[in-house]
Amino acid sequence: MNVVIQWKYVSPKKQEIVLTSDLLPAEKALVLADDFEKTGRVKELLFIDEQNTSWTKKELTKLLKELETEPHDIVAYFDGGFDKQTQKAGVGAVIYYKQNHRHYRLRANQLLDELESNNEAEYAAFWFVVQKLEELGVHHLPVTFRGDSQVVLNQLSGEWPCFEDNYNAWLDRIEEKLNELGIKAIFEPISRKQNIEADKLASQALENIFITSTLELNEKG
Repeated sequence: MNVVIQWKYVSPKKQEIVLTSDLLPAEKALVLADDFEKTGRVKELLFIDEQNTSWTKKELTKLLKELETEPHDIVAYFDGGFDKQTQKAGVGAVIYYKQNHRHYRLRANQLLDELESNNEAEYAAFWFVVQKLEELGVHHLPVTFRGDSQVVLNQLSGEWPCFEDNYNAWLDRIEEKLNELGIKAIFEPISRKQNIEADKLASQALENIFITSTLELNEKG
């Protein structure tokens, strides 16, 4: 979780000025806030997160303790594949996250009918990974989404327009769910080679090999 510190500073002559920090990790912000308070020049301290929500020092400290027990520091990979012969699509999701000071990796895939193309399979894969985030209990946090579909990521970010009605329906559904969960999406296009885990899961789904697993990783993940 990242925040901006808003510090209402009082000078020796009782003049007040509001100072604002860069965006920085909440844990570091709290340490700096302790240093600010030692100056004896603090009238008010607020912490503003990436959703523009304001927190007092006490509220932010409590929130961070609560967040430790919930999934956070999340990176989600997605990929979709379409088989023209069978008219079926395979989707794969890989989610890395921290919880209770431990690192985890969730992997899942699914076979889908009634899709029409590989591009649509990529939208379905993004929707699938968002569903997995919801099941995991992720809410009101930034999430980094990585995939090798430039089309999906650039259309979700608003960089590219979308003219196809069926793709727009996927975009609307995804955006509505992200807003409902309060997820601040960070979109990072990657190469197919960097997306090998999600790609393999999508291929396995097309072969009727289904996987749902959660693995605890070493400290560095």
